[in-house]
Amino acid sequence: MASQWVDWDKNTRSKDYRGASSFATVLIIGPVCFFLGILFASFPYDFPLLWTPGPVSDAYLDQLETHLRFMHQSPPLIARLLNIIVSVGFLGFFIKLYRPSEANVLFDGASLLLYVIGAGVYISNIVKGMRAVSAGAWANPVVIDGPLTGEITLKREESLAVLSASNTILALILVGVLVLQVGQWYAERKEAADIVKADKLATEKAADKAEKAAEKAADKAADKAEKAADKAEKAAAAGQAVEKK
Repeated sequence: MASQWVDWDKNTRSKDYRGASSFATVLIIGPVCFFLGILFASFPYDFPLLWTPGPVSDAYLDQLETHLRFMHQSPPLIARLLNIIVSVGFLGFFIKLYRPSEANVLFDGASLLLYVIGAGVYISNIVKGMRAVSAGAWANPVVIDGPLTGEITLKREESLAVLSASNTILALILVGVLVLQVGQWYAERKEAADIVKADKLATEKAADKAEKAAEKAADKAADKAEKAADKAEKAAAAGQAVEKK
């Protein structure tokens, strides 16, 4: 099954090879960089909550909640655009992994795995946390749908810290996707340089071989001509000896 899915004969010189310089890579890198930009814009809100040694003030938590509520309650068009951009990334992966080469399986397959993990972190942690903020889960903490539901509502600061940590984890995952794509580009560039070097060496070897063959043929021709001249000279000397007799 794997042999039918992976085209082992395909390489960087193949006509249908979709590598780092293909348009599908743009479909991958574009959404990844877009979401990294969004996460970078949220970093000033996440930093005090995660890496500040002192206690966080309630005023800061109120400001963070306002920011998250504003983002989550944005017009539906924004959410649709985000879903479309995520789908564009998946489209790029599916294009590169259609009849893939071994390099596509290694680099793009690992990138797709990270992208799926990132989507899972976004849906399970970030979206759920923003919904809790919009619903005011900490303003009305006693919400029980049934006995022993198994759900545990964290405190306000802890929940916001989980959301901020999820943003950081998602950013690291997306950076990993970029690293793999850059690694694919570097591997292709290195392979192309090695191929050029090998072709140059093969051309030089062929030229040396042809030169040696030409020299050998010339030497043989010279030896043959010299032998013919010696033979002719001997025949002429024999003829002169016969004439004297």
